[in-house]
Amino acid sequence: MLPDPETHTIVPGPTSVDDLRELIESDAVNDAALVLDRMSEDERSIAVTGLPTEAAADLIEHLVEEQAAEILEQLAPNVAALILEELTSDVRADLIAELATDSASQILDVMSPEEAEETKELSRYDPESAGGLMVTELLAFESSTTVQGVFDDLTTNSDLYRDIDVQYSFVVENDRLVGVLPMRDLFLAKRSTPLREMMIKDPIAVRDDTDMDTLEDVFDNHHFLGIPVVNPAGELVGVVQRTAMEHALAAHDRSDYLKSQGIIGGEEIRSLPVAERARRRLSWLSVNILLNIVAASVIAMFQDTLSSVIALAVFLPIISDMSGCSGNQAVAVSMRELSLGLIRPSELLRVWGKEISVGTINGICLGLLVGMAAFLWKGDPMLGFVVGSALCLNTMVAVSIGGMVPLLMKRFGFDPAIASGPILTTITDMFGFFLVLSMASVLLV
Repeated sequence: MLPDPETHTIVPGPTSVDDLRELIESDAVNDAALVLDRMSEDERSIAVTGLPTEAAADLIEHLVEEQAAEILEQLAPNVAALILEELTSDVRADLIAELATDSASQILDVMSPEEAEETKELSRYDPESAGGLMVTELLAFESSTTVQGVFDDLTTNSDLYRDIDVQYSFVVENDRLVGVLPMRDLFLAKRSTPLREMMIKDPIAVRDDTDMDTLEDVFDNHHFLGIPVVNPAGELVGVVQRTAMEHALAAHDRSDYLKSQGIIGGEEIRSLPVAERARRRLSWLSVNILLNIVAASVIAMFQDTLSSVIALAVFLPIISDMSGCSGNQAVAVSMRELSLGLIRPSELLRVWGKEISVGTINGICLGLLVGMAAFLWKGDPMLGFVVGSALCLNTMVAVSIGGMVPLLMKRFGFDPAIASGPILTTITDMFGFFLVLSMASVLLV
């Protein structure tokens, strides 16, 4: 199978290692990844093993992490180690962390001792911290080094530095960061000048345990392409590139969205094993069906009322759906403000006050609309009052829950993206059904 160059769709045909290599060499790595995705597990491992190491690394880097890890686990440890050594330190650490423990240990055992130890250290960082996002490939020189010394080092180690971003170099004293130096300044300086006389002193840096939200703020406030990372002792340990931070933020948003839709355990792509995909989805769906049974039990309590006023059955899903939409809007705002650091988990009353004011206005408007629709349909003002009031009150309940549940989940250490949806749906359904049917029992039956 190969991508059609005009339509970019997969067309039937034999795929060889040479085909993949040609795609990668022609800078069509995304097409190569698409071809690989359509192969069976055995075909993938054979194809990747047959590629030159650099081409295989380039291809692996363009795959979803879970798929890349799955392929690496199928390769011989020495082959996987060679591919990983071609990747940047941050990507290598992320993939090692994604592997099963046994596979990771076998691969690390055949890697060079220096890179294996570095990879182990990086994989221990939170992936959404500065340490988890940084690369260790950088240029660092002692402050006493002269400009000529830098040029000599660059010439001697040109192959080693070839893939490093060399727009900036960092100046250290006994491994402690003391300055930063734009590389272009070196070309205009006297060769005998020591770096301490040229460097920008007291550069902005972040600690390796800095979280991603703080890191985003630093990048927003400074137009840097990269920010040096130091450990608690002030020693330079890496640099976070702006592009790495942006990719991590995008991945975080994708992950939150998938979790909110019930895709638990990370990204899912359809080339992953069917049993694994089914298990992930079922863990969410089984909880939801139990919650829906609880909500449906409210209807069962009022089945006589529902039988007497069958028109109510038309409005129950409307009230449930509209209240759910209002609640989801509140969830989205709370999730966003939490990610931006604009609210704290303890600010429940403030959030509730903001949401109930909006929910009251919207509830009244929506209640009037659905109440009028019920009246015009059946000519019964009391039916309109019941369904309109129920929707108004349930909208207020929904935005209150939607605004506060993410904060409560965060406060007690749960993932708001996972828990907010089913809790909101169950409570709004139960309360909405109860409001409609209990009011109808009193006013209509």
